[in-house]
Amino acid sequence: MLKKAHSLLLLSVALLLFVLSACGDADSDSNEDSNGGSNEGETSGVDGDKEAVTIDFMHLWPAGVSAGQNKIVNEIIEQFEAENPHVTVVQEVLENEQYKTKLQVVSSSNQLPDVGMTWAAGFLEPYVKGNLFAPLDGLLENGFGDTFVSGTLEAYAMDDQTYALPLELNIAPIYYNKAIFADHGLDVPETYDEFLNVVETLVDNGVAPIALGNRDRWTGSLWYMYLADRIGGSEALNTAIDRSGTFENPKLIEAASETQNLVNMDAFVRGFNGLSNEEAKAEFLNGSAAMYLMGSWELPNFTTNEEIPQEFRENVGFFKFPTIEGGDGNIDSWVGGPGVGLFVAENSDVKEEAMEFVKFFVEKWGEQSVTGAGVIPGTAVDTSTLDLPQLYIDVLNELANASNITLFADVQMSAGVAETHLNMIQSLFGNEVTPEEFAQTHEEALSLEE
Repeated sequence: MLKKAHSLLLLSVALLLFVLSACGDADSDSNEDSNGGSNEGETSGVDGDKEAVTIDFMHLWPAGVSAGQNKIVNEIIEQFEAENPHVTVVQEVLENEQYKTKLQVVSSSNQLPDVGMTWAAGFLEPYVKGNLFAPLDGLLENGFGDTFVSGTLEAYAMDDQTYALPLELNIAPIYYNKAIFADHGLDVPETYDEFLNVVETLVDNGVAPIALGNRDRWTGSLWYMYLADRIGGSEALNTAIDRSGTFENPKLIEAASETQNLVNMDAFVRGFNGLSNEEAKAEFLNGSAAMYLMGSWELPNFTTNEEIPQEFRENVGFFKFPTIEGGDGNIDSWVGGPGVGLFVAENSDVKEEAMEFVKFFVEKWGEQSVTGAGVIPGTAVDTSTLDLPQLYIDVLNELANASNITLFADVQMSAGVAETHLNMIQSLFGNEVTPEEFAQTHEEALSLEE
């Protein structure tokens, strides 16, 4: 398990090389879809003697909320089935939280899909220890492993073996509605005091400052992580998690206190602790909330998703989490890291075909996701010949200039500690615990694993 995000610094350096060269030149939705079903059982060409097989593929990009990603998934599957007529890929598509829940349920009975999505580090660990994910190192031979941005594959490795192939890189900006800011005479804040002024002004004028769906809990963790970074510096939270430091660090307690200060200022949409992320995102998309802190995986909704009104997309900007006076943080330090990756189930009955599909998917995803969905892939891409939206280019530039990228806290942690962290995040935002209790509970959970 990755306990530190230091390797992600290498990721930033590598990304800097290919991005700068490029820029220098230039609510829940669940469904099953059998794409290319007419190919099932067909044989032709080199596949003529191969037995027809079906690959079950479970992912978290529904057509509605992840239109760009979903479209590319279907296109890749069609391409794969055309080149492999004996294979049919059957999809099961779930919204983010539904996906996590189902993955846990099916893994308990060792009934994972042949191919699915996983997150890195601590999320991956119990599935690897349970012998549920197959090692994928064989796919990385003949130069394929060299196509990944430095630091991404490492996030999916345990005991020198790779158990998933990354599809995304992400940082988490604060997106904002330019029109709302202009209507209230607000400038993009660079300091935290300026940010608090933005919040106060919006509240005084009856506008919800921030869209937050904290029923999902990791969404609130993003806010706490940034406060911890800006107050305590990039190592404060990392060292608490890897046990070279402590969660009872006064800086981390101060970050928890400031989190509750935002709650008490009514910075977040009404009922935020009971809203899902998708419900909260809708508040931002419909113009009811002025800001939304979320990963760069949302870029498609603000650039290329035709289901989102163009007028709204043209009004979306982003800014870096502001610096805090007296804090140890750097404004170019980000929360983020590799996003989802593809795994192959160890007990798959079609493991050979599943492996081939994963490699094919990752290769095609790297080629198509940039322009097709506005997604930053885990493989290096020469963007010099691509026509990209300005917002996307701006985020790429920020990634290239990042001084640090701290991996999402719940991903760094083991499954048990992550659950404690997420529960305490919701309690913190609900004013159900004190900052000191918040820190102590984390410390106790982490100490049990030493």
